[in-house]
Amino acid sequence: MGIVLAQNYYVYQTPLGRITIAASKDAITRLAFGETVFEGTRLASSLTNMAANQLQEYLAGKRMQFDLPLFAQGTAFQQRVWNEVAKIPYGHTQSYSEVAAAIGNPKATRAVGMANNKNPLPILIPCHRVIGAQGKPVGYAGGLKIKEFLLDLERKALASHS
Repeated sequence: MGIVLAQNYYVYQTPLGRITIAASKDAITRLAFGETVFEGTRLASSLTNMAANQLQEYLAGKRMQFDLPLFAQGTAFQQRVWNEVAKIPYGHTQSYSEVAAAIGNPKATRAVGMANNKNPLPILIPCHRVIGAQGKPVGYAGGLKIKEFLLDLERKALASHS
């Protein structure tokens, strides 16, 4: 798939505040914290509404995985990182160095952090599950409070489902 140009986006209210979701005709392409203007038309679609509904279920602790077509545009390295991050199970975490090792590049810890920072689909590609070497949440494009909220939400939901 090449560059995604034609898209629409819409701003939704969530327990985390406003979140902007963008989609092409085939996939969710961006998710941003706050009210963001993306290229394209500000208009909800069946895909952005589906993503918003699944996000609301997730934030209510009722959904543990998303069932959405996703297209995250990035470099080959970023794609490898995001594909690996997408494998981290709900309620679990991995360190940046563990992700770097899993993609076959154990010295790329900082580069993994930068790829996470550029993740165009936070929450949907769960980069909040990647933590520092000391087991503490560090760095998150949406802010550490949101990262901690998401990790806590998943731990509590997992505990209540077991």
